[in-house]
Amino acid sequence: MNGILDKAWYCARTKPKHEHIAAANLLKHLGLQVFNPRLRVERATQRGLVRTVEPLFPCYVFIQCQPHDWGDIRYVNGVSSLVHFGEIIPTVPDSVIENLRLCFEAEEPLLVEDPLLPGAEVTIAEGAFRGFQATVLKALPAQRRVQILLDILGRPTVVELDRHSVTLENRSLAASMPLLAAVR
Repeated sequence: MNGILDKAWYCARTKPKHEHIAAANLLKHLGLQVFNPRLRVERATQRGLVRTVEPLFPCYVFIQCQPHDWGDIRYVNGVSSLVHFGEIIPTVPDSVIENLRLCFEAEEPLLVEDPLLPGAEVTIAEGAFRGFQATVLKALPAQRRVQILLDILGRPTVVELDRHSVTLENRSLAASMPLLAAVR
């Protein structure tokens, strides 16, 4: 067999923060189909609201290719190697790629906000209480606000702030993954 029937999906490890470079170079230099699912993330920081686009799988992209392409892939700028287990380079099932594409192949990357669950520790990023630590009491998603418990002059005080005025203390993107199913 020759052509599309021989092609399978593989996972390539990229250099850190080079997913988009690797994807562009694989397409440009080898003509391979590449899938790099991304998320649009909004976070409150000490400088205010920051919007970024981050890969769903940092340091990895999916490539549809034939086994004879493996040698060339290693030398593409941005790619470290194909994911392998000893001598075995596993394929990624087509159904996995199809399901990921259903969720993540839109014009705009999927928007994910840090989850503010009751009990989460936050830092106030702007306003009069900038830099203060607080605990989330309740998220008010319809109003894009959050109710927090703040220690003011030794007394616990309930304060309601704009959602983007607070920063999660532990804001790993991995913590957001279980919430993605609820977004779509």
